[in-house]
Amino acid sequence: MANEKRCSVRLLVFGASLREGSMNDKLAALAATVVAEKGGSVESAVMDDFQCPPYDLDVELSTGLPAGAHALHDKLVATDGFLIASPEYNASMPGYLKNTIDWVSRFRPQPFNGKQAFLMAASPSMTGGKIGLWALRQPLEHLGARVYPDMFALAQAHRAFDESGRIADAKLQTWFETAIECFIDLVEASKHYPHLKKQWVEFLGERPDVETTRVEMGEIAAAV
Repeated sequence: MANEKRCSVRLLVFGASLREGSMNDKLAALAATVVAEKGGSVESAVMDDFQCPPYDLDVELSTGLPAGAHALHDKLVATDGFLIASPEYNASMPGYLKNTIDWVSRFRPQPFNGKQAFLMAASPSMTGGKIGLWALRQPLEHLGARVYPDMFALAQAHRAFDESGRIADAKLQTWFETAIECFIDLVEASKHYPHLKKQWVEFLGERPDVETTRVEMGEIAAAV
């Protein structure tokens, strides 16, 4: 795609860490740079934009959905896909990230459904935070997101970046760029292929009635 004109693709990119100077924020910033270099448009954010109180149905019924959930919902609706760079906490995702996903899932229509997603992690560990990404896949895929099969986990991230913010290992940087470019190609195809349709079904019991089942139909519009 490097020498071809790309159809419009807009992607949300954010690091899911609350710590200032986080390695995952650095990885998200690098991903945003690569998306722009490969012809995509970038909507950047930080996790603090999406902070929510602990999910509580009583709170939802009394005061509605919180501002952080609205912020993520609006950015998801306005973009064609999203990239998350998430820390790994005790072999899982951060609790606050899961909490925000839970809040956002309460919108109707539910905005994760049909969205393409690319998951990344940066960690000082030798596994690069990849175990946590497997945990993050589960709620996103349950909600109908099309999570890209490849995930990028940057091991020993505390010494992986060069002074320019790129990955110091040239081969690893190239792999990172290639993976993101392939992801953008998929998002472009899913957005502009005129007959692609998606159905999400959440089946919670043996009797598919209003209380236990949700079905949402979606259609990806053809390019105008």
